[in-house]
This record gives sequence, C-alpha cells and structure tokens, in this order.
Amino acid sequence: MSVSIRLSRGGAKKRPYYKIVVANSRAPRDGAYLEQVGTYNPVLAKDDENRVRIVEDRVRYWLGVGAQPTDRVARMLDKAGIKERTATVNPNKAEPGKKAKDRAEDRATKLREAEEAAAEAAAAAAAPAEAPAEEAAAEESTEA
Repeated sequence: MSVSIRLSRGGAKKRPYYKIVVANSRAPRDGAYLEQVGTYNPVLAKDDENRVRIVEDRVRYWLGVGAQPTDRVARMLDKAGIKERTATVNPNKAEPGKKAKDRAEDRATKLREAEEAAAEAAAAAAAPAEAPAEEAAAEESTEA
C-alpha cells in the first residue's frame, strides 16, 4: 500500500480548513485516512503560530516508513524543519505560450505599420502645404 501525507479539506464554503493526514494514496481526498498528523488553516495570518500545526514525531515516523508528502505538505515540512525540500526551478513557467507570443508579435507588427502610415500621412500633409509656398516663391522669382 502506497501511503502519502496530504491535505484533507474541511470547513465551510469559502472558509477552508485542512487536516494534514496520512492516507492511502488511492483513497479520495476527503475520504478515510490512517492518521491525522496536523492541521492547516489558510484563513489565519501567515505569521500566526496556529496557521500550521504539525505533530512532529508522528510525521517523522511516517516519513521513516516510506510515506511521501505532497508538494504543499512538503513545503510545510520544510518550513517546520522536519524534511528538507529541494527547490524546484522552472525558468519557463512565466513565459507565455506559442499562441500568445504570435498574438503579441502580430500586435507589434500592426502597431509598427500604423505608426509608419501615420508618419507618411503627416509627411504627405506637410508636403502639399510646402509645395504651394515653393511654387509661389518660384513664380515671384520668375516675375522679377
């Protein structure tokens, strides 16, 4: 039987409260468990001492017989100093997906084209205004 140390949800709607339990890994999340080894109340402030409560000697026992903590519980155990957890590094986590990159590239291209068209329109609008002045100057020089 594969045993895991995980969270079992309780509490009311939008007011979660979790038990840290040792359970068969195939049992449902809130189903039967072998032993409750702590509690986690995410509603409390992060610096509150009652936010995470762990029965350390029982957790150490279950880890000793091969129980595997879930990622969230492993973080709690690492913070409590019971089991060290290696930090995971995923440099691509915040990077947008391929379609989002394509959309951003299309948006940048359209913006660049719009700016170029606006610059050309401004240049074209300024050019005809200068042309009559140049023609008038040319006419004055020919008349003299």
